[in-house]
Amino acid sequence: MDIEILREYCLSKKGVTECFPFDEDTLVFKVGSRMFAFSSLERSCNITLKCDPDKAIELREKYTSITGAFHMNKTYWNSLNIDGSIPQNLIQDLIDHSYDLVFAKLSRKEKEKII
Repeated sequence: MDIEILREYCLSKKGVTECFPFDEDTLVFKVGSRMFAFSSLERSCNITLKCDPDKAIELREKYTSITGAFHMNKTYWNSLNIDGSIPQNLIQDLIDHSYDLVFAKLSRKEKEKII
């Protein structure tokens, strides 16, 4: 799985936009006004996703390619090194999970714009 496949999958979700709010290298995906995923264009085999705290720990114990996200609250954010050790369907499930967690926290007004 490469950055273009990750990008297409993220953008296929309802209400998702992409931007570069930090620098020219970090591609950020938002649902409404909130970030749910980001990836480095230079290190394209890496994506950072929001995750339920208990699930985050479980994933880190099971996959060495999943770690607490650098510069983020490691309780809620995981970085996935896309090196072939994580099944593609799990990566997509984790993108969905991150999207769902963030969407749930949007205001009613923001949700109504997306739905």
